[in-house]
Amino acid sequence: MTAAGPSDSNQNHSERAPSSELIDAINQVFALFRINYHNQYHSAFGDVGTLNQAKRLWVESLQRFSPDAILRGAKKAIEESEYLPTLHKMIGFCQGSPELHGLPDVHSAYIEACQAPSPKAEYSWSHPAVYHAGKLSDWYFLSSNVERVAFPVFRDHYRTLCDRVVRGETLPPPEIKRLPEKTETPLSKDENLERLAALRDQLGL
Repeated sequence: MTAAGPSDSNQNHSERAPSSELIDAINQVFALFRINYHNQYHSAFGDVGTLNQAKRLWVESLQRFSPDAILRGAKKAIEESEYLPTLHKMIGFCQGSPELHGLPDVHSAYIEACQAPSPKAEYSWSHPAVYHAGKLSDWYFLSSNVERVAFPVFRDHYRTLCDRVVRGETLPPPEIKRLPEKTETPLSKDENLERLAALRDQLGL
């Protein structure tokens, strides 16, 4: 089987080159699909040229995921769908359910963001994505606008953050800003006496 991967000599070198692990994962995925969707597979990829074009497209579109996530997505597709998945469907299978990543549904996240007390960074959030979506939406905007105005803004930020999480990114926890502790060097006995003398002078003692 021809290895999947970009073959265009004019490919933009600034783009990340696919790893051998990614290419191997895509080849394994197509092998699994060939076995499980035999007739559909051969109908969709009837010749080597079409097959290799499809592999290149899948490599480019799925390189956001780890090879393990891609293989898990393929097995999930086989278990849940009797039809050969499109690339769009495969992306969904690779992402998995947001709930599996501890992410609340978007409306629950919105309610949490609106009701969380200040200081926001010190609140015990169900997931950092909720905090960051609220911060990007602007806390004042969320509190001063009705849901039909504020919710779409929060929803878009939250979904973007959820996509990052399901792709394997770990969002940073809220940054709690604390005042720096004052560390003063204790005065020596002579310095204390000098300060006391200066104070007496000021008071005319």
